[in-house]
Amino acid sequence: MKKIPSLQVTQNNESFNVILQGTWVKESIQKLEPALSALTCKPNTHYTFDLSGISEFDTHGIMLILHYVKKFEAQQCSINKVGANESLEKLLTICEQHYPQEKIVEKKEIFLLSYLENVGKDMFQGYKTLSSFFSFTGELTHYVIAAFLKPLNIRLKATLYHIEQSGAGALPIILLTSFLIGIVIAYQGATQLEKFGANIFIVEMVTISAVRELAPLLTAIVVAGRSSSAYTAQIGVMKITDEVDAMSAMGFSPWNFLVLPRLFALILSLPLLVFFADVVSVFGGMVIASTKLDVSFVEFIDRIKQTVALKHLIIGLIKAPIFGCIIATIGCFRGFQIDSSTESVGKYTTISVVNAIFWVIAIDAIISVLLTELGL
Repeated sequence: MKKIPSLQVTQNNESFNVILQGTWVKESIQKLEPALSALTCKPNTHYTFDLSGISEFDTHGIMLILHYVKKFEAQQCSINKVGANESLEKLLTICEQHYPQEKIVEKKEIFLLSYLENVGKDMFQGYKTLSSFFSFTGELTHYVIAAFLKPLNIRLKATLYHIEQSGAGALPIILLTSFLIGIVIAYQGATQLEKFGANIFIVEMVTISAVRELAPLLTAIVVAGRSSSAYTAQIGVMKITDEVDAMSAMGFSPWNFLVLPRLFALILSLPLLVFFADVVSVFGGMVIASTKLDVSFVEFIDRIKQTVALKHLIIGLIKAPIFGCIIATIGCFRGFQIDSSTESVGKYTTISVVNAIFWVIAIDAIISVLLTELGL
């Protein structure tokens, strides 16, 4: 029959003798803890814990004893443990070794030093990312050249699939966005041109700004939001599920199966999307010009033939594959950066979209400045 857990306290001046008896196990803690908590401790008080009467014990009971032993020691009381048998002494030693240490109070941070430390960490992380990106683009260039030298190795079916997903799938939102942009440009321009009686110049304003700059840029931004995030998430999930490693182990190149089809799909589909965006945005401008400035569709088209050079359309279409290459490269690069945690999928998917949109806008600005300086 199990002995009922109990403790008895005897006092001799400033010395207390605590006799522990019975079963000190998990089920007994609720009864034993109030008795232990009733013990008080003053500095220089001596406690002797007599463990000889403990018949059964487990980790819960030992940790309860240690909790109050450590508590009394922190209050500058001297503690002595006696009477423990071999197995109890062994478990007591193990529990003492793994007893939670006091939490170290963090030193107050100096703002300037913390700021400089964070800047240094960000710069180093940026250097590592830039180095990885250059390595990625270099290897990608190698596989692109190899694909052109051996065209039969290009996975045509996968490329057509991604053209359908990234190109045709984006067509409705791009057409709607382009139509609204054409309306906005024409409406805002019409308000100003009407004051000076220069209604006909709405044609040049809408057509040149749309086909040369806004249609390619907005199309690329929409595709970056859709496709760059999709590429990153798809490749990232494949990394988490070890599909990429399995593909490499079976002798299949992840570059040929995952990266090149996506890259070629955007390079081929983006010029077509930009062309449709040009047509729809100009049509949106024609609608406003007809209703707001009394410039008919026929007059609008004739004016385009007379005053708008073909180079503006060509420049916009030339930008498209460049933007497609940027979006696909960044999307795939960030996908391969995803590690084994699902949290990194969301993190790098967001970073992918932000990076793709930023570099699309930055490259568009650089191209526009260069072409303007060249007189084109």
